[in-house]
Amino acid sequence: MMNELHTDILIVGGGLGGVAGALAALKLGKRVVLTEETDWIGGQLTAQGVPPDENPWIDRENTGCTASYRRLRDGIRGFYRRNYPILPEVANNPFFNPGAGNVSPLCHEPRIALAVLHEMIAPYLSNGQLTLLLRHRPTAARTTGDRVDSVTLLDSETSVSIEIHAPYILDATELGDLLEMAGVEHVIGAESQAETGEMHARADAADPLDQQAHSWVFVLDYLPGEDHTIEKPADYAFWRDYKADFWPDKLLSWYTSDPITLETSHRPIFTGDTDAPHGDDLWHFRRIAYRKYYPPGFMRSDIVVVNWPQIDYWLGPLVGVSEAEKQKHLRGAEQLSLSLCYWMQTETPRPEGGYGYPGLRMRGDVYGTRNGLAKSPYIRESRRIRAEFTVLEQHVGYEARAGMVGAEEFGDTVGIGSYRIDLHPSYRRNYLDINNYPQQIPLGALIPQRVDNLLPACKNLGVTHITNGSYRLHPIEWNIGEAAGALAAYCIEKGLQPRQVRNDAGHLADFQSMLVKTLGFVLHWPEHLRVLPRFKQDPLGI
Repeated sequence: MMNELHTDILIVGGGLGGVAGALAALKLGKRVVLTEETDWIGGQLTAQGVPPDENPWIDRENTGCTASYRRLRDGIRGFYRRNYPILPEVANNPFFNPGAGNVSPLCHEPRIALAVLHEMIAPYLSNGQLTLLLRHRPTAARTTGDRVDSVTLLDSETSVSIEIHAPYILDATELGDLLEMAGVEHVIGAESQAETGEMHARADAADPLDQQAHSWVFVLDYLPGEDHTIEKPADYAFWRDYKADFWPDKLLSWYTSDPITLETSHRPIFTGDTDAPHGDDLWHFRRIAYRKYYPPGFMRSDIVVVNWPQIDYWLGPLVGVSEAEKQKHLRGAEQLSLSLCYWMQTETPRPEGGYGYPGLRMRGDVYGTRNGLAKSPYIRESRRIRAEFTVLEQHVGYEARAGMVGAEEFGDTVGIGSYRIDLHPSYRRNYLDINNYPQQIPLGALIPQRVDNLLPACKNLGVTHITNGSYRLHPIEWNIGEAAGALAAYCIEKGLQPRQVRNDAGHLADFQSMLVKTLGFVLHWPEHLRVLPRFKQDPLGI
């Protein structure tokens, strides 16, 4: 059985880029179908369970993101103020951090972001302008020449397929699935120096399977004196003893590599009072709920996201391999995360003597899952389009731009972002974490070299294995998707193709003006920030 649907813009993938792209196109008056493989929109912020890692100037200097991303952030804080019994001195702080975690100024529970995202799209669901299809997975794409005509998706609940036709299609999937299905020219893995000229690219041949680790995130609280030990994972014996050649100790230990220096680093889960407002241990790192922000007795424990080096799965990638191999590596990541939890509950040495913290409790209810893990793995690297313009290390890297100040300024900018070039380990190498400048998003990186009507809206834009490391975090993914949605709507309205918008000075200026005046984009960094290299970052990255 096959159903059909027609719309102005089809967005496949309901992560941050997909939702942002939908909001832009909807505000510009277009009909949108937004599909999502899970039952939660929000991607890395919700279903993957990772609090936003942001540039430090979003709060501090009121720049570094689009107006709609700021609305999302304000909505999250507002949700807590309206619905939680937060102590007044906390709620009255305009920049309060709900979880008081170290990694982000806005550590929070994933359900809160989900609720705010649904608030943002609710008006368009009500008026019928937006169709949201959850639990729909793309299975095929139909093309004619240089255009993608339709995408077929499978409803995982009913096993019924639907073919959706649209003049413009956005690939907002986490792995760039439509690029392969539609035959869009793309790259996977690591390029070589001979290909890109990047000083930190591979000195030998390119390696498509050299892809960043993925991680299956989970959440814990801590109830000393209770026993919440999970069932021993099937692969626990393997993971308890596993040590990579490039890693300083067994993966299930508190010894890791410093991402920048690669020196051995030691950071356990606890080093002191868990109720302390700040700490340098893992408990404080990605805390998403802090019980001291509430009246006594409201929360029994803090809630902490486990997205630590110990769950980076690098034994094999998810793209460029068979479906069976992909499923093997997804299961491997699940088993690694469960094994870390079991090890912490039963075998990790305690400073005061003894082993294990059985009071650590997996909180799968935070994600709405039964196995205790997030709904989806946290993805750091995707297929990437061969674009009209590709962002290289030479454009944004501090060392690569020796003698120059600031990142390359792009005349076709459609947004800004800032994050260090942060690559997690792969099956054959350790971290690569290097300094860079706050950067722009060039429109050329959103336009495939050949295909006319498919646009990237996630981590699949025209970047390299190296620069992907600074273009993959929450606010910049949102900006990428929002720009793609706006571009599709603009092209429909004006009867243009994306490359015509970029390559005609008049159209480009008009499009950029619309981004700023209608959608609240920021296209340029203030000069005093543009020239600041991102030297420091907490040594665990994300």
